[in-house]
Amino acid sequence: MHDTIPVTILSGSLGAGKTTLLNHLLTEAGDRDIAVLVNDMGTVNVDAELIAEGSELDVDDGVAELSNGCICCELQDDLETAVVRLANDRDFDALVVESSGISEPAPVARLFTTESRVAALYRVDTLVTVLDTRLFLDAFAGETPERRGAVEASADEDGDDAAAADADRPLSDLMVEQVELSNVVLLNKADLCSDAELDEAEELVRALQPDAETVRTTFSQVDPDRLFDRGLFDQHEINDLPGWKRALAEAGHSHGGDGHDGEGDVDDTGHHDHHHPEDVYGVTSFTYRRRRPFHPERLAEALRDLPASVVRSKGTVWLAGTDCRVVVGQAGPSIRAEAQGPWIASLPEVEQDMYRSNRPNLDWHDEHGDRRTELVFIGTEYDEDAIRAALDDALVTDEEWTDGGSPTGPFPSEQGEETVIRSP
Repeated sequence: MHDTIPVTILSGSLGAGKTTLLNHLLTEAGDRDIAVLVNDMGTVNVDAELIAEGSELDVDDGVAELSNGCICCELQDDLETAVVRLANDRDFDALVVESSGISEPAPVARLFTTESRVAALYRVDTLVTVLDTRLFLDAFAGETPERRGAVEASADEDGDDAAAADADRPLSDLMVEQVELSNVVLLNKADLCSDAELDEAEELVRALQPDAETVRTTFSQVDPDRLFDRGLFDQHEINDLPGWKRALAEAGHSHGGDGHDGEGDVDDTGHHDHHHPEDVYGVTSFTYRRRRPFHPERLAEALRDLPASVVRSKGTVWLAGTDCRVVVGQAGPSIRAEAQGPWIASLPEVEQDMYRSNRPNLDWHDEHGDRRTELVFIGTEYDEDAIRAALDDALVTDEEWTDGGSPTGPFPSEQGEETVIRSP
């Protein structure tokens, strides 16, 4: 393991200051010899040019570029080829992979952690997210960040291509996922925020990823020792789970089972499944569990009516009218739903037995099998009882359940399908 090259994976929203950070790291690397791989969504890789201009390295001498695609999807093969070529052609101490402002870090990290020729050469050391702190706060204060402003900022500071403005994914949604998959979060442009606002941003980061270190920066100035040779990434460590997953896991441990009543619903009386991060801004979370399916139209309405004070919610829902597990993810004003694989309980008995034998800890109900809803809500000063009541009202009635369910409405019904429930 000690012969492998450590990798720092850098992500962040448009205009947050990623390219400024890379130039800073190259300038202040000291005795470290750093190789950099940058990605831009345009046909011309602006990031690579800016980094090359800001350092003594040529683009072909330690700064590799991938253009006109996203390294978390279209350019996976190119990414693998590039990092293998770098390792074969140059001697260096660390690799920094900078994804575009609309890339997710998880698929990039996965390339370095699965059995492959890349994993034989590299190891993921640290996942770093750079935030435009003002944009981050505004995204979860009931105001939608303006994409136009974000792209203008990227042209001024970060070099991200303006074509990213046409990206299909809301910035707030992606911003949250980047934070959730971080070991270190840079609260950049701190000079544009008050101390109280920076404190609030730190608490929001803590709610989304409790174990992430936060560093307040201006012009992305940070000690390179905070980002290199840290050994912070551990794909198997439960403490690295994002806030919503940890809240769900801890609620499950404390609950001690489903507590279902005779109708198959979870009896929540006295079991509110709270998980309260310690903070001064009232960032709290709760878990909503039920063993009764939702009426899709009513659930969509309840989700669209979530207050702005709910920063993040995510989990699996049981919908009437489909055998697919549906994952709902909300980040600020954006809510999306994706149909995943079928409920095990919907499979033939032979397949059910096979899956259950491989998953001894599977939460299984005598009547409903693994069908259930588990949703985590994270936010500030929300009315938990009102949210729970709205969700309860969206469950199918006894009569609807007897009738066999209802159409899936705005939700996806086929595996891999994704729909937008609420957009900014």
